[in-house]
Amino acid sequence: MKTKIFCDIAELKVIQKFNKKKIVKGFTTNPSLIRKAGAKDYKKYSKKILKICNNKPVSLEVFADEYEEMKIQALKINTWGKNVYVKVPVYNSKGNFMGKIIKDLNKKDIKLNITAVYTAKQTEKILRLINKKTNVIISIFAGRAADTGKDPLPEFKKSISLAKNFKNVEILWASVREPYNYLQAQQLGCHIITVPPSIIEKIEKFGKSFTTLTKETVKAFLIDSKKSNFRI
Repeated sequence: MKTKIFCDIAELKVIQKFNKKKIVKGFTTNPSLIRKAGAKDYKKYSKKILKICNNKPVSLEVFADEYEEMKIQALKINTWGKNVYVKVPVYNSKGNFMGKIIKDLNKKDIKLNITAVYTAKQTEKILRLINKKTNVIISIFAGRAADTGKDPLPEFKKSISLAKNFKNVEILWASVREPYNYLQAQQLGCHIITVPPSIIEKIEKFGKSFTTLTKETVKAFLIDSKKSNFRI
């Protein structure tokens, strides 16, 4: 199985560019990325994204913190396009498991991207609540876990194993730190990895020999030293 590459971005011009790439199979966003892109109106901006990308999965996240408001937002977001995955957190900011919203939306056959997952135990709790027909993405944050000194790979292995009986469930590697994460995700059997644009461009250049890399590295040092007019 080849791991699908999604692009993690909200800037319209960048989405327009990367939507044309065959390597990119979908897009993920979050409220922070949309804010960074300069959006003032969440709905209008999201619809601009969907206008550009109308034939690939696009994850759009709720930003409410409580069940009732989260459900209202999720139901509205779901109407914005057939390719929309409604993104909901596994826990809210108070540390409460959002099982009720996950279960209720899944019952309504709403495609979900369940985000901010870190452990196989969280994956297991999600799987207990969902059916085996409606598409669900479970986004596990590898980079942020590694930032704390913890190895995320065992959690991925367990989560992928747990999800094997769910043909409608895809495990997504989120929080990418380097291009090599793509190869790690593929080796593990992750269904999807979501990647910033700059790292996608590096993945596209995979295959260079070490000899070529050595030459390029030394050449860069040489160019910089000449520009600096260094003398010894």
